Amino acid sequence: MPRPAPADLSSAAIEYILAVRSAACEDRRVTAAQVARRLKVSTQAASDMFRRLAADGLVRQGAGRELHLTPAGRAAADGIYRRHALAEWLVVSMLGLSWADSDEEAIRLQAVISPRLEARLDELLGHPEICPHGNPIDEAAARRRPAGVPLADLEAGERATVYRICTAANEDPAFLSYLEARALLPGSHVSVLARSGSLDAITVEGPRGRATLGLRPAALVLVLRGEADPSLFHRVPSRGEG
Repeated sequence: MPRPAPADLSSAAIEYILAVRSAACEDRRVTAAQVARRLKVSTQAASDMFRRLAADGLVRQGAGRELHLTPAGRAAADGIYRRHALAEWLVVSMLGLSWADSDEEAIRLQAVISPRLEARLDELLGHPEICPHGNPIDEAAARRRPAGVPLADLEAGERATVYRICTAANEDPAFLSYLEARALLPGSHVSVLARSGSLDAITVEGPRGRATLGLRPAALVLVLRGEADPSLFHRVPSRGEG
């Protein structure tokens, strides 16, 4: 039986596949119960969906009920996420919408992007290999790029470049808005002023002054120590730029 193409998957199935993909990209274990909590559905509903996705050859269950994408599932997830990332770049760089709100708007747009429009957007946006939050657009891009380290792991006195914001941060729009307000975006430079395990906080000096983050959310901000190669950060070409 032929496996469903991304265009044939329901919006619900797409959410489940992307949840497993994001966990894999960030080296996190994921189970049906964890996805259920993230998507605010019952564990039974999540288990039923994953059984259907397994029957379609897109997901498999490993030891300890851990979920993994099959090669076909990974290809489908990358195709979906690529359209999602292009939609994010469109609303942020061309429509001027908030960086923090781009994920929600892109979810609405990604389902109606045809292959022809996808190719045109990719060209118009300068062939990005990351989304505006710095996450790799597909598996090939992920292999080419460094991993980064959590901001929460840095000590006082260290300098770093914000590299990417893990997709798990999309569950906390207020946190994304705080990062945007303090200009703690991919490519920005920070200096760690203080880190306290007892206070569960890290304070950095960034482009717009001091910012304090809890260590748990700070773990979702990946950085590269020192000054990172500027080519790691995508810039959408201005109109008329070659």
